[in-house]
Amino acid sequence: MSSEKKQLKGFGSTAIHAGHETEANYSHLTPIYASSTYVFNTAEQGMRRFSGDEEGYIYSRWGNPSMKEPEDKIAALESFGIIENGKPLQLKARMHASGMAAISTLMLGNLKSGDKILSHYSLYGGTQELMNRVLPELGIEAIIVDLRNLNKAEETLKNDAKIKLLYLETPANPTIQCVDIDALTKLAKQKGLIVAVDNTFATPYLQQPFKYGVDFVVHSTTKFLNGHGTAIGGALVGKDIEYMNGRMEKVHRLLGGNSNSFDAFLLTQGMKTLEVRMEKHCANAMKVAQFLEKNAAISKVNYLGLPSHPDYATAQKQMRHPGPMLSFEMKGGLEAGKKFIDKLQMCVRAVSLGTTDTLLSHPASMTHYGVPKADREKYGITDGLIRMSVGIEDVEDILSDLEQAAS
Repeated sequence: MSSEKKQLKGFGSTAIHAGHETEANYSHLTPIYASSTYVFNTAEQGMRRFSGDEEGYIYSRWGNPSMKEPEDKIAALESFGIIENGKPLQLKARMHASGMAAISTLMLGNLKSGDKILSHYSLYGGTQELMNRVLPELGIEAIIVDLRNLNKAEETLKNDAKIKLLYLETPANPTIQCVDIDALTKLAKQKGLIVAVDNTFATPYLQQPFKYGVDFVVHSTTKFLNGHGTAIGGALVGKDIEYMNGRMEKVHRLLGGNSNSFDAFLLTQGMKTLEVRMEKHCANAMKVAQFLEKNAAISKVNYLGLPSHPDYATAQKQMRHPGPMLSFEMKGGLEAGKKFIDKLQMCVRAVSLGTTDTLLSHPASMTHYGVPKADREKYGITDGLIRMSVGIEDVEDILSDLEQAAS
């Protein structure tokens, strides 16, 4: 049998087979390598490993076979079908303990005191807090503007030479805002900025930011990539492989936000069904959004597949499908939102997303309970807002549960 690996033509085939290498004992699946450290045959071999002259594992904080497979799989999916300079795009991914660990490596590996980040409203709460509470103490400031307004983005970049990183999250949490990756990256590159995109909500199946020339992509692999709510994880994917293997690898190792073998193993199995799950998630989400738009108890539905969403055209431009995430506003405000959540029977009350079952949360009484109302509303998080991660159950059962909860 030929040892040469053939370029796979399908995304689903890539999700299943990419990253897998024949294991020493010919195991069908890469085992869970529950080893903290690795041995050397000689001191000379140890020296070669540490110097980088010989490939091989040293210590599981630095990586092991269970972690390498999902890293290579994510890199293959993010680069799938992208040709650059006449060749398939090559990327480097590094697994982390969580999405926040990956974002921390990204920020601390690229920024120093005096640098600024340009980003937008309605980011994931953890990212927002990192920018507001941790990075300022290190002399790193975040400028937050509505980046859907390209004139505003251009003006901000023009007037502040200290901006070093453009950080995008699209679709964004929880109002499902969508920003134009292509247009914003072009503006940023005119100023020599680094561009990073949180691709958690879309996954590489729905959206591939590297098509537009971005430098980094981050994922909370906990969500749709894992798909089953069984493991926490994050990934940082970079385009400059030498930089990823050098500066970014050193920062990652020293911050200590490494993944672990068991969570990495679960992620690998979850990603194999990414394509089929996302197709079902998205088909269900469209039907749910259309149903909710007609419900008398609901004043507004935020879903990128509806022409009523202000970012509908942007999503059509850069996403394969509008996605599995949506949010909607109950007319009765805070009490109506809480009542709706309490009446759910099949759908699950939980603050995460991306699992096979449908998850709903009420930000005003849950994730954003401690945020002042005025600040929440500035980001579009009203008292009656419900966030929904649409699962892959039979859609008739999802709609029936939503209907009785809204009544």
